[in-house]
Amino acid sequence: MTSPRPLPQHHPVLATLIRGLASAHAAAALSLTIFGVAFATPLIRSVLGWNGLIGVLIALVPIAILVVIARWDAIEWHGLLPVSILAFIGWALLSTFWTDHPWVTVTSSLYQIAFAFLGLTVALTRDMIQIVRSVGTVLRALLTASIAVEVLSGLVLDTPFLFMGVQGSIALGGPIQGVFGTRNMLGFMALMALVTFIVEWRTRAVVRGITIYSLAIAVACLGLSQSPVTILVAIALGLAALALYGLRQAPKETRRTLQWALAGLTVIVLCVTYVSRLRVLALLNAGSEFEYRYLLWFQTWKLVPVHQIEGWGWSGFWQDVAPYTYINNALIREHDTALNAFLDVYLQVGIVGLCAFLALIVLAFVRSWLLASNRRTVTYTWPALVLVALIATSAAESFILVDTGWLLLVVCTVKASQNMSWRTRLRSGPKPPVPVE
Repeated sequence: MTSPRPLPQHHPVLATLIRGLASAHAAAALSLTIFGVAFATPLIRSVLGWNGLIGVLIALVPIAILVVIARWDAIEWHGLLPVSILAFIGWALLSTFWTDHPWVTVTSSLYQIAFAFLGLTVALTRDMIQIVRSVGTVLRALLTASIAVEVLSGLVLDTPFLFMGVQGSIALGGPIQGVFGTRNMLGFMALMALVTFIVEWRTRAVVRGITIYSLAIAVACLGLSQSPVTILVAIALGLAALALYGLRQAPKETRRTLQWALAGLTVIVLCVTYVSRLRVLALLNAGSEFEYRYLLWFQTWKLVPVHQIEGWGWSGFWQDVAPYTYINNALIREHDTALNAFLDVYLQVGIVGLCAFLALIVLAFVRSWLLASNRRTVTYTWPALVLVALIATSAAESFILVDTGWLLLVVCTVKASQNMSWRTRLRSGPKPPVPVE
């Protein structure tokens, strides 16, 4: 790692500012702020509206730029900008040239680029355990706030907070939404919290009392959310955690064989689950939930062939333009996503964008999984398990494309690329032959 660039002595105020921005305290504060804003976007939108959220991003992005500039010489850039991220963002931005609503596409692409840059800043300026601790701190606060809001709404005032999406049903055992707007989002964040809190516990990053409280609040939010989507994701996450634990305990010489066997078993399980999907939904008592999604997917799928190669144009969240108005007019309730990330990408940026997105998540997951199974440090398991939750959730939600999910995807992708980028191997060249004794 190179030493920081000498600061200009004839500008003492500027030198002091740069030293402050380059400090570890500034990077830690920025990381907490970025995760806080990203995870609380539903709350910010409900209280301040879209204009308020955009204003927060406009203030936060320049600060992140200044921190990156201040730490520029201390950052090893080679291999840290995955081509897969650039390809997907680039194609989404290019869709401006053929869409019928270019202004929507430009602003939506800039919104996505802003969160991508914030995720990149976190990945460049913080190591893995520091990221885990920042995420844990933010999620503890937001899950606590969620329970507090639900108690205030459902028990103290006995009235729903409709502007936040809170129904005030905690007295009935749920479902609750907390500060995240929907029960599915609350359940997803509770799962992220469980993964994070367990890694914190294993690394002894927090004291025992905080660990117990953290796990209790996460389990409470998970149970009270009553989200069928979260139940399926939790099952997938639990199986992935068990598989990862087994791989980490296995002898090094057998891991490759076990990895291929696990990959084959995963394909078989996915096929069996798809064939038996009606039975699975019946066991989870989630028939109506997924039947409603099926109607939405059917209406969305009908419009995909109109612009199958290039898509209708990137928008992230659906807005009041075609084709989203056509879809919502055919349904009882309005939606701001297709409730399926892959279908959303296919509709918005076509088969080309879908291939770029699939390449992004596959590369990110494979790299993170191999690191988690081969490195002894337990913090390497965090990106792999977060990606499992994101990918599994993508079958029934589009969280991974915007806000929280997109930020987490970028952070996990960049951290995996730091250790397993093909460009790093090209730069370092082939390993020297081992001398024969």
